[in-house]
Amino acid sequence: MRAVLFDGFGADLEVREVPAPEPPPGGAVIRVEATGLCRSDWHGWRGHDPDIRVFPHVPGHEFSGVVEAVGTGVVSWRPGDRVTAPFVCACGSCAACAAGEQQVCERQTQPGFTHWGSFAEYVAIDHAEVNLVRLPEEMDFSTAASLGCRFATSYRAITAVGRVRPDEWVVVHGCGGVGLSAVMIAAAAGARVIAVDVSPGALELALRFGAAACVPAVPGTEIAARVRELTSGGAHVSVDALGSPETCTASIEGLRRRGRHVQIGLLPGLTALPMGRVIGHELELLGSHGMAAHAYPEMLAAVARGSLRPEALVTRSIGLQEAGAALASVGSVPGVTMILPRR
Repeated sequence: MRAVLFDGFGADLEVREVPAPEPPPGGAVIRVEATGLCRSDWHGWRGHDPDIRVFPHVPGHEFSGVVEAVGTGVVSWRPGDRVTAPFVCACGSCAACAAGEQQVCERQTQPGFTHWGSFAEYVAIDHAEVNLVRLPEEMDFSTAASLGCRFATSYRAITAVGRVRPDEWVVVHGCGGVGLSAVMIAAAAGARVIAVDVSPGALELALRFGAAACVPAVPGTEIAARVRELTSGGAHVSVDALGSPETCTASIEGLRRRGRHVQIGLLPGLTALPMGRVIGHELELLGSHGMAAHAYPEMLAAVARGSLRPEALVTRSIGLQEAGAALASVGSVPGVTMILPRR
């Protein structure tokens, strides 16, 4: 099969012919029809994820496709089924999984991190019975692939973790794929959304997807002060969808008393946070890490009703040959970039 590989952190990303994976016991091999380009893949390539230890390595964790083969013990799935999967593949048997919290499974695997990922014609996953999600026949593969990491993560971050309610002020810092998803989902929930980003193109998309206002993150702008001004005292919920000391701090400092900060973007290394404000204002600092497969039906139903439109987030489709350059420059094109391995 053809796949995008790199031989070391930050090394060249090349398309090569490599053996296709075999289905692990209890797992499956998926013929990849579409796979999203995510900033988490960039973090992995740059060496920010400790799960990547063996080279060469294939990135990619946000995909949809067709079951090609299943391993021993799989009874609910068969070749030809149209599927997607969360980027966190759960074991199904640890204490977290038993509690229904597969997104924080104690023995999780992640394509593109713990093993070869979906920037390829085929990808293997573990524990198919727990992790595969059946796709509606009317849903195209690009739309389905856009759900697997960014959209599903944002959906749970807004609805379950952030507990967003109608008429609340929600601020989204960073309007890449995760942030734009959060904007769309929070607006659909009836919240008043403020989008923050350095890119005029990203802010334009945020307005299209329901943001009530935008704050350009230009040098010299006091982001938190501007947010508190626009919201008459601060946001009820603020999301760091990018992951930097600056966006995380601005998110926390832009909250009103007893507000909720949700961290989605990865923050490599230790970061100094305004903990005096967290204590004094009784702020909640919350992490959000994907969404379990069993929670997908509610989100899929919202997509089917048309109240959520993840397909509108896809602004570019490319082939595997273009994937390496696109990963190296992730964030330079607003919206979601979709890789179609069979193009």
